[in-house]
Amino acid sequence: LNMKKFQKYYSISFLFFQTVLLILVSNTCLKAQDKNELKISFWNVENLFDLDNDPEKNDDEFAKGGRKNVTQEIYDLKLENCSEVLQDLNADVLGICEVENRFMLEELNRSYLDRDYSIVHYDSPDNRGIDCALLYDKKVFTLLESKPIRNTLPGNLSTRDILHAKGLFEGELLHIFVNHWPSNYGGREKAIPKRAATSDLLENLLLDILEVDPHANIVLIGDFNEEPTDSNITELIDMNNKDRNSYPLVNLMDPLVGKEKIGTYVYRGKDNLIDQIIVSSGLMSKGPLKLVPKSLEILDLPKYRQQEGKYAHYPFRFWAGNRLLGGYSDHLAISCKVFVDY
Repeated sequence: LNMKKFQKYYSISFLFFQTVLLILVSNTCLKAQDKNELKISFWNVENLFDLDNDPEKNDDEFAKGGRKNVTQEIYDLKLENCSEVLQDLNADVLGICEVENRFMLEELNRSYLDRDYSIVHYDSPDNRGIDCALLYDKKVFTLLESKPIRNTLPGNLSTRDILHAKGLFEGELLHIFVNHWPSNYGGREKAIPKRAATSDLLENLLLDILEVDPHANIVLIGDFNEEPTDSNITELIDMNNKDRNSYPLVNLMDPLVGKEKIGTYVYRGKDNLIDQIIVSSGLMSKGPLKLVPKSLEILDLPKYRQQEGKYAHYPFRFWAGNRLLGGYSDHLAISCKVFVDY
């Protein structure tokens, strides 16, 4: 009887030891895997403005005394909600658009306590003063250089710059382009040629890189204001159809096209995928820097969508015209991961 008790005790103890060992090994593997992965995210923050009225920008509505009646409390709420999104994303590298200036990026970084991001930002000639920017964790990603790409539209019109950042992850070179293509404000038909010019500009930038290194690691992130199936996106993807060497790009959003209730933006009740991540073929197969399979993610938690009323399912935005809703943004954030496969 004592021997049976001993055997039972020994079996339970051994099973417990095996379980603990398995957990420790699993956690070690996960930590090693996490260390070898870089999470890249993008988010349109929906008008992250300061409270000052800049006479050189069309930012009056967000200033104190403007038509939105923004107060310090509203300003603080916007920052608090934005930092909540950053917390949920937990990105190593984060592209942002619709931010007014570097000060607001510093304010956002101040309100988000989990990481101390380094900032890449350049003032663009956009008449509203909204820019693209990049936040990155210098403990994970080493910035080598960055520059704004001036985007002058047909008719000599000004718009947001394209931000190009080049850096190292685990010793591997990575190019990141943050985009915010012209919107349909003023009419879609007038906007399509503007985006065509932007697509051509970006294509030429990519060709300059790919002609030197056909397997270059490139990630395009942004609010493209077009669907993955729209002409200016597909023509950018199909650079190889223009009597040049083959440099195929891959739009990570393609598998989501046409799926019900899936998108990053809603317009007139229809889901859209205008926020996109596009990668070069070098990240799909060549390595050693590779895309983590199935790592594309839309940050689509229930709190980020309106749950009731006429606009149920729409992203829970901060403003509806001049009416404060107090949500997060009219866009959902997106992410992917890359890893080093030696």
